[in-house]
Amino acid sequence: QVQLVESGGDLVQPGGSLRLSCVLSGFTFPNYVIGWFRQAPGKEREGVSCISNSDGSIQYADSVKGRFTISRDNAKKVVYLQMNNLQLEDTAVYYCATARNPFVYSLVWRDFGSWGQGTQVTVSS
Repeated sequence: QVQLVESGGDLVQPGGSLRLSCVLSGFTFPNYVIGWFRQAPGKEREGVSCISNSDGSIQYADSVKGRFTISRDNAKKVVYLQMNNLQLEDTAVYYCATARNPFVYSLVWRDFGSWGQGTQVTVSS
């Protein structure tokens, strides 16, 4: 059974940094795409970034380009999201998920099937 567990969320001041981790288990297939999403209260779930485990292809939402970096450790089966220069509007619950099609890079949440439980990121002064 595929499982994803996020961690690393915290309260941070504007301009600060956090690194989120997504630990994967139960992945028996060789190729997969992992996405990071976020959802703020009253807003729709938003795609942040995604990465392929096979060739490392990456996508970012325009709102985080230049500030967030996604990476993977295939040996440890962990996907990271390094978030720098955090802003108030980055406050949300952050989720990782696996794409339904392992060869489609997408930031649309409906293209993703298995989800973690989420980790809270709060940016506040």
